[in-house]
Amino acid sequence: MLAVSFCLGGALWLSPVPGGLTEEAWRLFAIFISTIFAVITGGAGVLLASILALVVAVLSGTLESTAAYSGFSEGFILLIVVAFLVGRGVVNSGLGSRIGYLLVRSFGRSSLGLAYSMVATDALIAPAFPSNTARSGVLFPIVYALAENNGSHPWEDSRRRIGAYLMMCSMAGLGLSSALWLTAMAANPIGVALVARQGVEITFASWLLASSLPTLCAMLLVPWCLYHWFPPELKQTPEAPAAAAVKLADLGAMSAKEWITLATFATMVIGWALATPLGLDATAIAFLGLAVMMLSGIFTLADIKRSGDALETLIWFAILFTLSSELDRLGFMQFVGDLLGGYVDGLSWPLTYLFLTVLYVLLHYLFVSQSAHLLALFGVFIGISQPEVPLPLMAMTLLLATNFFSVMTPQASSCNGIFVGSGYITASEVYRYGGLSTLLCLVIYLVVGTPWILWVL
Repeated sequence: MLAVSFCLGGALWLSPVPGGLTEEAWRLFAIFISTIFAVITGGAGVLLASILALVVAVLSGTLESTAAYSGFSEGFILLIVVAFLVGRGVVNSGLGSRIGYLLVRSFGRSSLGLAYSMVATDALIAPAFPSNTARSGVLFPIVYALAENNGSHPWEDSRRRIGAYLMMCSMAGLGLSSALWLTAMAANPIGVALVARQGVEITFASWLLASSLPTLCAMLLVPWCLYHWFPPELKQTPEAPAAAAVKLADLGAMSAKEWITLATFATMVIGWALATPLGLDATAIAFLGLAVMMLSGIFTLADIKRSGDALETLIWFAILFTLSSELDRLGFMQFVGDLLGGYVDGLSWPLTYLFLTVLYVLLHYLFVSQSAHLLALFGVFIGISQPEVPLPLMAMTLLLATNFFSVMTPQASSCNGIFVGSGYITASEVYRYGGLSTLLCLVIYLVVGTPWILWVL
């Protein structure tokens, strides 16, 4: 399939450049789409496909080297890697096991119950975190510990025992919790500000009201559907709560390393929550937490040397982020938006609304950043929809979609890198089951969300 991917890219490369696009934009699109095709079809892993894409883009002169390597200096990508290492430190200290046993004691009669507990935990803390990447740094160590404690280990046959399922559910839950709250994702207030220029005011309360019904439905259905689409081998664990209680008793009082880890982790969580209002850098906060763990001996240089998956995540995510950003900079996304305008002429407003919503979601296959997607296409799609489609409905639906489609690809959201890099789920599995989850959410938000939003806004 790798050869097929090369053929696809070559055919697009050699085909005539559409009017309105530069040769560089068209060539970069050919490189990007063939890379995604290779990963989806299993022709190459996401790391190899990304590296090949970068090499072709630079050596062909499609991208200047400074632009091609710019993703490696992005703070949020470094945050992903550091949060991953901190998660390992939480497990090393023993705190991860303790938290895992506590959750199992309360919700551990089934893997489905554990999945719901992860989604609920994320939804409760989300209003204080305008970064889903930061929240993933909070949740990942807990999920990782739960998987390990249940005999499910990364990069082994046992990953499907329960770890892969919990990782997929947690990753999907991050998108849904971001949709539930206005303040749960940085792009949300940006979209609200953009639509406010056209006279539509969306407040914290009105956002929550409009989002509540479809999002809660999605939170109930997505873990249940993934349980059947991507089932864990370990399903029912009726003895687990009692066993976890015994393990907690055996652990005894918290050790000094656990207290240090808890204090460090709590400080990081508070810092991430206050980062935006206080003007703090979330990545620097993560580095500080890692430094404290290293000074305490909780995380060592040996652990870093063993964390090749963190380096792998840094490389492929930085490359795909760069390719997506450069596509936007070269005008490809604006070209797509302008092209769409001609397809909605003469359509009724329900068909226009349906067409634009579905297309807005599908186009996220070309993006790495949700914020970049919103900035590139939100205003364009709002403009195309007017004056036929009710503006509050179109705006709110697109804003919610900007959150729930975060699980459709490994690169669809910055937080995905932590979960894919864990070794529990593969990139191809994310394309399949993340895509199915996105499709499910699209149906829910269209069928349930549309009449609900029309009624409450």
